Amino acid sequence: MYRHLLLFILTIFLLSCSKENAKPGNANSEEEDHDTTEITVDLSDDELLDLAQETSFNYFWNFAEENTGAARERYVVANPASGKNTVTTGGTGFGLMSIIVAMDRGFISKNDGSQRIYQILDFFENADRFHGAWPHWMDGKTGKVLPFSETDDGGDLVETSFFAQALIVIYEYYKNGSSTEIALAEKANKLWKGVEWDWYTQDKNVLFWHWSPNYNFQIGLQIKGFNECLITYILAGASPDYSIDKKVYTEGWSGSGAIVSSNTKYGYPLVVKHAGAEEYGGPLFWSHYSFLGLNPTGLSDEYVNYEDVVTNHVLINYNYCVANPLGYRDYGDNCWGLTASYSRNNDGGLTYVAHRPGNDLGVISPTAALSSMPYTPEESLQALKYFYYLKSKLLGDAGFYDAFSPQNNYWVAEAYLAIDQGPVPVMIENYRSGLIWDLFMQNEDVQNGLKKLGFESPYLAK
Repeated sequence: MYRHLLLFILTIFLLSCSKENAKPGNANSEEEDHDTTEITVDLSDDELLDLAQETSFNYFWNFAEENTGAARERYVVANPASGKNTVTTGGTGFGLMSIIVAMDRGFISKNDGSQRIYQILDFFENADRFHGAWPHWMDGKTGKVLPFSETDDGGDLVETSFFAQALIVIYEYYKNGSSTEIALAEKANKLWKGVEWDWYTQDKNVLFWHWSPNYNFQIGLQIKGFNECLITYILAGASPDYSIDKKVYTEGWSGSGAIVSSNTKYGYPLVVKHAGAEEYGGPLFWSHYSFLGLNPTGLSDEYVNYEDVVTNHVLINYNYCVANPLGYRDYGDNCWGLTASYSRNNDGGLTYVAHRPGNDLGVISPTAALSSMPYTPEESLQALKYFYYLKSKLLGDAGFYDAFSPQNNYWVAEAYLAIDQGPVPVMIENYRSGLIWDLFMQNEDVQNGLKKLGFESPYLAK
């Protein structure tokens, strides 16, 4: 419900840009056939994973906002100047974790990566904050808030949590390094600890998504599960100075147990009620964004095992695409993955849709399968092979394009979104080495927060 409202707002914004974007897809007038049963590629599995990680990382390295080095909200090939100075808070968090991955993989030098991270943190240190929370969008030239909607011109606690997740990863990555690296670690640590999480409760047992200096809490969105926002509660519990009480988590996110679902699809229990999508589950980003740093493996509270939540969510999405109840062209074992992304207007131009079973328009988003790699490695790798098989259409300078539609003769959204590119290198790395998961989960404040909120995790037993 909550993210859907924001997605609707973003859809309206993107529709206003669609005329100047002038049909960026590459659909052909003649039908094209693609064999979806036998996929042969010229790279090894490791080479494919390297390619997916490095090219997606390029979005944050080569297409960053020019003044800050932070993540642009989007990049549209047909209109590269569109929103060129719009910095996205959550997307920058994903980008920062991608830079850590890129340094560790040798895609860039540690010196270059560290300089970029310092540049980004310096911008956020001086940008607009609202009781410690950053806005959804900022102007890269000034650091001032860019309203996401008329009344959303202040703090966005969820976007802030995606950014703060990365700050903790940065702290852990650099805390035992040289004096310069330790200073960078402390810079990141200070920034995330300045968020006034408890203030965003309004003295109620729930967190609120937005606050505006002009409209106060008028938007009124309460953060309740299940959607992409679990990390917001984890960090609110972990904060040394602005922590929430356990009952805020229990009554707010978990609804005192109301979060639990008894529904099953394709033999897999949903485990939790997905807000507005209780039959099949929501778009797959719900099982990605909170879990770039937060490792769901063995993670459970008094109501829910989150490893089951995210794994079953992806398997249901996958099996839905294989079953293909709407009969869309080429859906199957190789071609699957429904999540929020760019989508196709009736005239072939761009819009934005939270794709999922129940809201399936025949549009596949590569980030959906690729960012699910830790949960469904065989299925995700098979999808990666297919996307690479279609590389002449799907692979651009910053990774696989945001979305494509086999149903519409392989129309392609030749565009990128930070929130879709960012999870790809991070989650593939979590599958390959566990790097980002291990950095985040070893943090003392995170572990204290998990204990405070009543979680169990293998990391807490170490």
